Amino acid sequence: MMDVYLVPLGATRHELYCEVPDAPEEPAEEPREEPSRGGFLKWMRMRSGFVKRLRKRFREMIAEAERNRRQSRSSAEASGWAGRVKARTMRWVAESIAEQRLLWHLRGESEGCLYYPDDIPEATAIAEFRRSLKRDFDKHRTWMIVDGIGFVASGALMLIPGPNLIAYYFAFRLVGHYFSLRGARQGLDGIEWRYEASTLLTELRRAIELEPEVRVSRVQDVATRLRLEHLASFFERAAVTTS
Repeated sequence: MMDVYLVPLGATRHELYCEVPDAPEEPAEEPREEPSRGGFLKWMRMRSGFVKRLRKRFREMIAEAERNRRQSRSSAEASGWAGRVKARTMRWVAESIAEQRLLWHLRGESEGCLYYPDDIPEATAIAEFRRSLKRDFDKHRTWMIVDGIGFVASGALMLIPGPNLIAYYFAFRLVGHYFSLRGARQGLDGIEWRYEASTLLTELRRAIELEPEVRVSRVQDVATRLRLEHLASFFERAAVTTS
């Protein structure tokens, strides 16, 4: 069962959060899309050699970016032009992972538990949860179309010698949005959810107005009790810097 947290970012703002293994297992073979789903999604599921290689490389980049995130030394210390380009690419990948990790991992789940602050009614938490997933579904569906057009258009650069980096850029984004789209849809329609109120999440809402030193200590304590390794840094970035 996958645990998802409705983290308070203010008096009425919330964001979904989860922590999953850094190196996700290879997902099971996906069922074929029904013909009624539309030509674009059906095209995305075609098992061409290019798509297989792209998906494999996509997962390798995810795993490498997550390993870099856990290293004590920043990848920005890499020397040389190639090292700096790779470090910058890995930072971009890591940011994409941080934004879409929840949706990517929802794809393979059938059961989940949503923990929400106990200072709001369960019905409000469920509505906020589904509203967030629906917003993500619509956003990634739109970007799939945009990046799909960019990917097709970048085919014109195949006449230029050397690797078509622009095509791979659009292809990477296309796969990421596709995974996120499927995760949002699975979260809305394919997962059996249960819901639990959490006093610890309510403590996070109260911590927003505290002095920085006290807030950091309080949030870290909540993160430790919830056994969420990266919650403190997520909360400081999402709730405090945007408040």
